[in-house]
Amino acid sequence: MSKNLVIVESPAKAKTIEGYLGKDYKVLSSYGHVRDLQKGNNAIDVKNGFKPIYEITKDKKDVVKALNKESKAAEMIYLATDDDREGEAISWHLKEALKLDDSKIKRIVFREITKSAIQNAINNPRGIDNDLVNAQQARRILDRLVGFELSPILWKKIKTGLSAGRVQSVAVRIIVDREREIESFEAKSFYKVQAIFEVEGGKTLKAELPGRFNTEEEAQAFLEKCLDAEYTIGKLEKKPGKKSPAPPFTTSTLQQEASRKLGFSVAQTMSLAQRLYEAGKISYMRTDSLNLSDDAIKSATSTISSDFGDDFVQTRKFKTKSAGAQEAHEAIRPTNFATKEAGSDYNETRLYELIWKRAIASQMSDAQIEKTNVSINISTADETFSASGEVIKFEGFLKVYIESVDEDEEQDSSVTKGMLPPLQMGQSLGLNEMHAREGFTRAPARYNEATLVKKLEEMGIGRPSTYAPTISTIQKRGYVIKEFREGKERNYTELVLEKGKIEKHNKTEITGTEKNKLFPSNIAMVVNDFLVEHFPNVTDFNFTARVEKEFDEIAKGLKEWNNMIDQFYGDFHSKVDEAESLERKEIKSSRELGTDPKTGKPVIVRLGKFGPLAQIGETPTEDDENAEKPQFASLRKGQFIESITLEEALELFKLPRDVGMFEDKKVVAAIGRFGPYIRHDGKFVSIPKGEDPLEINEARAIELIEAKRKADAEKFIKGFDEDPDMQILNGRWGPYIKAGKKNVKIPKDKEPKDLTYEECVALAEATPDKKGRGGAKKKAAPKKKK
Repeated sequence: MSKNLVIVESPAKAKTIEGYLGKDYKVLSSYGHVRDLQKGNNAIDVKNGFKPIYEITKDKKDVVKALNKESKAAEMIYLATDDDREGEAISWHLKEALKLDDSKIKRIVFREITKSAIQNAINNPRGIDNDLVNAQQARRILDRLVGFELSPILWKKIKTGLSAGRVQSVAVRIIVDREREIESFEAKSFYKVQAIFEVEGGKTLKAELPGRFNTEEEAQAFLEKCLDAEYTIGKLEKKPGKKSPAPPFTTSTLQQEASRKLGFSVAQTMSLAQRLYEAGKISYMRTDSLNLSDDAIKSATSTISSDFGDDFVQTRKFKTKSAGAQEAHEAIRPTNFATKEAGSDYNETRLYELIWKRAIASQMSDAQIEKTNVSINISTADETFSASGEVIKFEGFLKVYIESVDEDEEQDSSVTKGMLPPLQMGQSLGLNEMHAREGFTRAPARYNEATLVKKLEEMGIGRPSTYAPTISTIQKRGYVIKEFREGKERNYTELVLEKGKIEKHNKTEITGTEKNKLFPSNIAMVVNDFLVEHFPNVTDFNFTARVEKEFDEIAKGLKEWNNMIDQFYGDFHSKVDEAESLERKEIKSSRELGTDPKTGKPVIVRLGKFGPLAQIGETPTEDDENAEKPQFASLRKGQFIESITLEEALELFKLPRDVGMFEDKKVVAAIGRFGPYIRHDGKFVSIPKGEDPLEINEARAIELIEAKRKADAEKFIKGFDEDPDMQILNGRWGPYIKAGKKNVKIPKDKEPKDLTYEECVALAEATPDKKGRGGAKKKAAPKKKK
């Protein structure tokens, strides 16, 4: 029996640490929290200082039982949970659940899982930090109070099953506010002028006119002035400049850059980083510190010197802007800079590479550049064209890493340009072509997951550990939808001056394509407006940020946790009581748009049981059994109760529509949850993108039905009389066996069409059932080829 028991949160971490400690240590996992607030309304004793009542969660009873047995046999117990508030709280709950004596426990912390860090932690134990525990406890209790008191109000007044949360409701408000900004935005057109000049030696010089013209007439007038103009180099300036590297990653900047460069969601980034941390490859991934330890800087500079040379070394200490950041913690970095690749799958490897490059670049020399700015005079006008170029004289950190920018920053960001052709002051240039292109002012960009994290951090809302769960929660609850939306066609004008004449061209472009953007649902808009009106504190940005600062003060021992909650709860609870008396009709969850010209009945849009809908006619009362029932139609994607017009609502009632007949059965076009479709003989066929269900004709519908039948026939390889649910089918990844709801792989040495029923049954029985949500192990992506 080992003399020392070390308890960590995760089995992966336990496995890594056990490899660094000798036979006198046994390392076990608590699998996260072992206790939580008990279920129901009695978990917090409000009258007695908000005293929490905890219970061992059902799924952790066996874990606690096993830990209890091992702790009784051990001489010393090391609580080695994460070095943050959540980790501190887990250690405290373990102490309470296992009834551990203070004399028998030591709290140890580390920010990376390496042999030296673990040994250093064992040699420098401390006690449980009750201030950190209280800060976590305050957050948990406050969030439970808000959720438990607000959610029933939303159920009664708006829709069953809704929920609200202190941080999630603010995140939803940010997205709703942005959507309304976009809805109310009116794009204004302008004209930007660019020219391509001919330079001696067959080279060209691209330049643009600073500023813009507001109208086509102004742009036309400028081009007319240039018809007989001569162009010369007016100014030619060369000046040195430099670019400095970005600091190493914090949680939020890692989430943002992994989204921009690798296309990862916030949750995916944190899951991959967790695995890298537990494998001992990177430092702790929940941090808002930019600091690197002296040892880390020494390791980084040693790698830079050996890989690139001493000229590329420039050590830096970055100062964290966040007031709540703990400088004793570190930024996210590799545990060993000499390790260039790490990770058990392709995506882990990609994320590690990103972390390595960012951290190593932060200790590299500035890039030295030479900027050239050129001004081009026009003989017939006061305006001047300008062109600029950059030449990298010394790469410095750019040899390793270039930081990306967000979509909404792209138009303002300085783009590195290449060399300009050889030029001299007073040099004459020949005009190749000049064009004034119509552009349009852009609405604010919708948030994606990464830019929402950036916004929350800027506003002081949430902390490194809360970004990912907040963003996951608002999507799971149906308040926010992450999706791709196609752009729309837009007309624009271009005026071209070429070969001494001006021509006008009318062109089209696709604009407004949205990829992985966050859109609010109709329910989000209704709930947000209700909360803003009746619970202003819950959705107030400054108030929510102030609460975060108060949690920080509790963590530093500067504030009592129950006093802080008391200050919030009094006003909040009185507003809950007030909201109880509200009539449901007072909640703005419906709109009357006008009258249906065909029936003369009112057209209403509202929230229904299964989502937003339009209806023609009033809903009859229970007493009026003979009243005519209203017609209903679901709102389409992107349509909002608050902004849909009468004309748009009436369009919804044109579907489903009868398209014609096929094989003596009706063919119907409609729009469903997954888009437009054709229904025939109880079967459904998707209508391809770009085809309108309102316009599709009988011939095209029959063509789609027959194409679907052909595809289904090609999919089918073999069936069995013994069991109709046992089939051999062609799938996306090749042939497979469909045994009821189970999909079964076919071994490579078996010919699918020759398999017998008995062989299929045997293969199905040998294939384990897929675990429920969250339990299924994901298949690793293929390793990157060298």
